[in-house]
Amino acid sequence: MIRTKRTGRGHAHGGGRGAAAATAAVAVLALTAVTTGCGPQAAGSTPSAAPPAPTSAEPTDDAKPGADGTVTATATPSGSPEPSTPPTSAPPPDPQGKVLMASGAQGKQVRELQARLRQIGHFDRSPTGYYGTVTVAAVQSFQGKRGLTRTGKADTLTWQKLLGMTHVPTAAELDPPTTRPVAKPDKRCMTGRVICISKNSRSLSWMIDGKVLSSMDVRFGSQYTPTREGTFSVYWKSRHHVSTIYHSAMPYAMFFSGGQAVHYSSDFAARGYNGASHGCVNVRDEGKIASLFAQVHNGDKVVVYG
Repeated sequence: MIRTKRTGRGHAHGGGRGAAAATAAVAVLALTAVTTGCGPQAAGSTPSAAPPAPTSAEPTDDAKPGADGTVTATATPSGSPEPSTPPTSAPPPDPQGKVLMASGAQGKQVRELQARLRQIGHFDRSPTGYYGTVTVAAVQSFQGKRGLTRTGKADTLTWQKLLGMTHVPTAAELDPPTTRPVAKPDKRCMTGRVICISKNSRSLSWMIDGKVLSSMDVRFGSQYTPTREGTFSVYWKSRHHVSTIYHSAMPYAMFFSGGQAVHYSSDFAARGYNGASHGCVNVRDEGKIASLFAQVHNGDKVVVYG
């Protein structure tokens, strides 16, 4: 009995040491789990936030503790460039300089540009003073021949080269009566007040008693909407007319046959003979049609011939 008790005490004692050892082992594992951040996570739970990454204000590998025990970041090692944001640089200037004229511009300088381009064979019509697609193409042609970027815009370099190759345009070059020679007037145009229109020369002449007072370029309707030929008279003038069929502007309209009229066309000024009217007689020089509109009276004759 006494041995049995001792054995029991021995087991109990041994068991106490074993329990203590087990407790110490669990404590070590728990401490290891805490210091490595590998604690258990329930399924579906949100992971604990990871420690923030060091910033430039936090200690680095070569940081030294301060007198009060705090850690102060040391300066960047000598010879190493400090990180900095690269400065934003402005875009390089256009090598051809400032744009002086471009599509949509209009005025005296555009007319001079067109006249100078015409002197050297890049603009095949009379100056209009409007910078449209034809002028863009002419400028591109000139730029290409001179080794410049074909922007179609009259920039500083393009303009300087053009000035160096041409002379100051004369009044006749800046404002010629028509693109092509005016046709010999039809015999019906030789008496009275007449708007004499030639389809062959694509010109209009304002005549009084056989004398030509002014001439201008015109274009006509397409083959599907041809301009009527014959002798007519102006029956209605409308300064700010807008087509009720096509809803397009028809400034300085002088109606002579149904819905057909002589009027200014901004499309003609911009695109030239690449387009056509719906039967009207389009004029591309606004100044000339404005002057004609002021002189023509209702009842004046209109002659359209081939």
